[in-house]
Amino acid sequence: MVLSDLYMLIAIDAMKRDDNKIKKPDVPALCDLHCCKDGLIRNGLIVQKSPSINPERLKDFGEEDYLNGDVKTWEMKIVSRNEELLRDALSRIPQSSSRTSLASCNKLIRFEDISAAAFKIQCGVQKTPCMYSRLSKQYGTDIYLKKEFLQYTGSVKERGVLYLLTSLPQDQQRKGVIVASDSNFSMAVAYHASELRIPVFVIMSTSTSPTRVKMCREYGAMVISYGTTAKDSQTHARRLAQENGYLYLEEEDSAVYLSGLGTVGLEVYEQVPKLDAVIFPAGGHCGLLAGSAAALKHLNPHISVIGVESESFPVLQQSLKVGHPTEDQACNNHHFYGDVSGVCFGSNSLQLTGKLVDKVVAVREEDILISMLRLLEYERATVDAEGAIGLAALVSGKLPELKGKRVAVVICSGNLELHLLQQCIARALTLDNRVCRFSLVISDCPGDMSKLLEILAREEARVLDIKQERTFVTSELFTVEVICTVETRDKIHTAQLRNALLERYPTTAWTER
Repeated sequence: MVLSDLYMLIAIDAMKRDDNKIKKPDVPALCDLHCCKDGLIRNGLIVQKSPSINPERLKDFGEEDYLNGDVKTWEMKIVSRNEELLRDALSRIPQSSSRTSLASCNKLIRFEDISAAAFKIQCGVQKTPCMYSRLSKQYGTDIYLKKEFLQYTGSVKERGVLYLLTSLPQDQQRKGVIVASDSNFSMAVAYHASELRIPVFVIMSTSTSPTRVKMCREYGAMVISYGTTAKDSQTHARRLAQENGYLYLEEEDSAVYLSGLGTVGLEVYEQVPKLDAVIFPAGGHCGLLAGSAAALKHLNPHISVIGVESESFPVLQQSLKVGHPTEDQACNNHHFYGDVSGVCFGSNSLQLTGKLVDKVVAVREEDILISMLRLLEYERATVDAEGAIGLAALVSGKLPELKGKRVAVVICSGNLELHLLQQCIARALTLDNRVCRFSLVISDCPGDMSKLLEILAREEARVLDIKQERTFVTSELFTVEVICTVETRDKIHTAQLRNALLERYPTTAWTER
């Protein structure tokens, strides 16, 4: 019996035992829904997609009178049988956060929960490849990349979101859901809610990137621009949820959501035999790390599970140190770091991380940029900081104990905006000593510039930009300052070029990065 068949049997058994306690929504199975240009195909028959959401369903969403009011939202609790929890029968911790959307019911996930999630979402998300990387030889480790950025919305969040939406009661699915952010979580909700024919509304601040707004609308959500800050849009979304009966969703660590994310651990274990370690992104939103650790440690307790976060925002390490989620972080969702810079949002994730994760390390921004460059060059993968941060732990040498080991790295997100991509790659090339700049003074005579270009050609340096300054030169008369930007192969090539220039032009000034 293969491992996937075992997951299916476990999932079916778990769902049968829960029939008397959880009323299942009457929605079509995901495997029965496939898209075509004329509509959905259900059991071989083409049916038309549901009509677009009517804007009139929203009541006065443009008014600001209620922004400062006392807003209460509809809450949902997930009831489950009282069975032995995963591994150590971990005790429940009261939720310290004041979030009022989908209530985290403080139920720690079991392996059966993750198996049930894998069975239920198997036809709704991609089973992404976990492939051997050419970077292995460069870093002395057998690296396998789990390419979750290949999901439809470019993020691993689809797994948790899809299982969360399919677990909603039928009446709530008819009423709809509402989210208020421009994160990967909101993108996943917009897409999968539309695919399940659940009315979905996304409230975004006016500072949101037009590209994100456009993508959410293309996924099928009604997008409303409101407020200048994320807090304004969240408050507005809560008011709309109260007035219209929508379920206000924000990313939390409920057992359902963590179980969906934990399916990554199942797939990695099945795809890469004899694993020694698995590396995940961490930070404030550590649901992927916690859920996958639950699956991996159940299947093989000897597999090391490692989380990686940024040195600039060591949210998870601080939360683990004090024993509860930290709420007073200075930065929320930095535009470069995304979710890894947010505050730690839940006790369930934190408790699972503390019990099951072997190590949490922090890396520099420079290491993340280099990792993004390596993935683009060697894997043709365009990923964001959240996607590259796991590999950064190997690039920076923070995990020397993994030399010669078989390691899987989860590349969880690829939603990098174009203007950031250009800046990140340019900066990474400079950090990698492959783009450098120097300035020197030569006489303003015919032939002197050609001599400089001959040296650059002999050293095989590619000229990216060259400027001449005559007016504001502080040296002697009839000279010109040349500022040149060149591209080299690597650090050794850069050093060779520098020595050649200093030999001919001793006053050459090298711009340090």
